[in-house]
Amino acid sequence: MTLEAISSSEWLLPLIIQLVLEEHKGRVVLKAGIISCWITHYKQYPPNISKIYSYFECRRKKGSQFNEVVFFGLQYLLKKYLTGPVVTEEKIQEAKLFYQMHFKQVVFDEEGWRKVLEKHDGRLPIRIKAVAEGRIIPRGNVLFTVENTDPNFYWLTNYIETMLVQMWYPITVATISREFKKILAKHLKATTGSLEGLDLKLHDFGYRGVSSQESAALGGAAHLVNFCSTDTVAGLLMAQRYYGCPMAGFSIPAAEHSTIISWGRSREKEAFERVLDQFSTGPVSVVSDSYDIFNACKHIWGDKLKERVMERNQDSCLVIRPDSGDPTETLIEILEECFGCSLNSVGYKVLPSYLRIIQGDGIGLGSVDKVRWSAENVFFGCGSALLQKLNRDTLSCAFKCSYVEANGKGVSRWFYVFLQNILINSGNHFSMNDNNLSRSSKAAPNHDASSAMFYSGDEVLMLVCCAFFSPHILLCVFSKQLNLFICPQNILPVVLWNIQVLFCKLQMCCNIFFGQQWLSPWCPPMYSLLV
Repeated sequence: MTLEAISSSEWLLPLIIQLVLEEHKGRVVLKAGIISCWITHYKQYPPNISKIYSYFECRRKKGSQFNEVVFFGLQYLLKKYLTGPVVTEEKIQEAKLFYQMHFKQVVFDEEGWRKVLEKHDGRLPIRIKAVAEGRIIPRGNVLFTVENTDPNFYWLTNYIETMLVQMWYPITVATISREFKKILAKHLKATTGSLEGLDLKLHDFGYRGVSSQESAALGGAAHLVNFCSTDTVAGLLMAQRYYGCPMAGFSIPAAEHSTIISWGRSREKEAFERVLDQFSTGPVSVVSDSYDIFNACKHIWGDKLKERVMERNQDSCLVIRPDSGDPTETLIEILEECFGCSLNSVGYKVLPSYLRIIQGDGIGLGSVDKVRWSAENVFFGCGSALLQKLNRDTLSCAFKCSYVEANGKGVSRWFYVFLQNILINSGNHFSMNDNNLSRSSKAAPNHDASSAMFYSGDEVLMLVCCAFFSPHILLCVFSKQLNLFICPQNILPVVLWNIQVLFCKLQMCCNIFFGQQWLSPWCPPMYSLLV
């Protein structure tokens, strides 16, 4: 193949990227994609463990701005890092040497990883169940679960937590983007009578404001779940490569401050004219606040170039961009004075179809909600408030182990979840059942005895099976009015259970503060399950 043929081959760059990713994949799993101490956890589990089952959720939080989340991004993470053969002998040796230098002792589980290589051809024996991407889920519900499929590799479930918990980022961006869409939809419907053009109303300008290329890709693609307007090319490429979408978002030619000020202040009109000449068809955006936005709109666009602007039509409209200032105090009045306006079907003023505004500076959920114009007049651009002004606590994202099997018996951690929801959340929970979202306990896989049913009335908040003692399952009902545990079958075992829990907590506190085994005669063997 000639050099010219190579340089013009459309398939070459994706092929190179694929080779790089395949080489990088195993190193992320074995070495770069985890917290240091996770390397040592295989030494810490009790003997005879055969299964570990964990889940990811966005916990409910009273007073939070977001009551629902948009699930997105897992397919990318799985395809890029976890599918196919990810373990090789070379990568095992590389990780062994790396962690020996890092810990200054031998802690890497070389034998365990070699068994993964030999028994499963380097593929991870892990099952992940998740809700459909793009689905809107109330907070406090399981979004995906993770479990090992080979009893010899129980330690893998939480080994990959660090990587999986980074799902918080695309989920949070998609959720924030949806909140923007809800607000814009409200104003568009109220001021125009329809939702036409909603998908283009919020433009992603966040590429420069994120921390990395991968952040731009994940965040940019997450925004495209709700809108199809973006300048973040990395998000488009991710949607194309990992979701099979040929083109998920669109943009228009646009001026930037450097292209305007390079003409000099005295030639700003010529700079604007140059843009109109170069993009005579199709919409074009021109940043107009390089010197004086009011002068630019009133005396250049509204006077010297007025005829040039009016020659354009709806399909090639001029989009004036005031890149700074409060969107509630912008230039519609000036543009109305120069170009006139009309009333739409619901009585709101609308600029001529060849003229629009895009407000792209300092836009957040609060500022968008204050806008009182007809939504036909304006588009919005959003940068760091969309892709960077967030963290894992924005939606209280967490990945937790909830069920363990040892010696063929299940040990559920549901009791902690149960207490947490009584004291903090008091909300319904869902878990995966054959890839469908169903109401049940977060504690264990579907075949386990632990389960929960929830009632909509105020009297009974939740009904839960606490399967700490198998086969002794205590059926407990928490009553909001009585503020105590009631067992319909037998009240005594429940009372004793709560006394045991109390003493176990006291025992734990004594160990922490006094370093002694106080109260040990009162604590049954179940103490080990509560630590």
